Amino acid sequence: MNKEYFHLKQLAIAETVSGFLDKGLRVFCTSSFQTQSLPLLHMLSKVRGFETVYMTDTGFLFPETLAFAKKIVTLFGLNLVILSSEITKSQQLDANGRFLYASDPDTCCRINKVYPLDKIISQYDIWINGVRGDQSSVRSSLSEYENTKHECLRYHPILNWTAKDVYYYNKVFDLPAHPLELEGYVSIGCEPCTARVSVEGNIRNSRWSGMTKTECGLNTDLIAKEVSA
Repeated sequence: MNKEYFHLKQLAIAETVSGFLDKGLRVFCTSSFQTQSLPLLHMLSKVRGFETVYMTDTGFLFPETLAFAKKIVTLFGLNLVILSSEITKSQQLDANGRFLYASDPDTCCRINKVYPLDKIISQYDIWINGVRGDQSSVRSSLSEYENTKHECLRYHPILNWTAKDVYYYNKVFDLPAHPLELEGYVSIGCEPCTARVSVEGNIRNSRWSGMTKTECGLNTDLIAKEVSA
């Protein structure tokens, strides 16, 4: 895999996104700012007229992730908008005084990730998301385009990319790695729900380790599968 190989992929995605913008559609992207997020952000940074990337700060992210996000948007010339929950942390405790991530992680994710993004989706026509089918069974069931419950079309430009594609793209374009990746983290989310230990199988098994949970809700609760394109 060389630059020519990836330039063709860049061109295809750029043409699609430019087409949206030329039609006057309102376009945004969401990112978790992991190492695997960089190819899509790098490609979008090359599209004239595209600039807005949303990141949800749950209040439980690693400080390294927040610092990395600011570094990347500066490097790529993108505009970062950080979302956060309106529900205070003191209101996110269960009956035993524990944070919900310990006793009810699904509710914790809805409060801190789904609800903040849910409020802004209706302001846009196109939501660009960097999920890949090889990341989980939920993601492998998605199509390149999916409708959301807010009539905003979700576009998955790297859905068919593999971890190998991501690795070589970052290497070819000499893109930086998330600092925690060098410490053994393979899929980085909120600090309490992310394991550093190496696990067998899909890399997302390092999230919510020991639970059946594999998604935070952004790829399930906000997609209207019954009317998917």
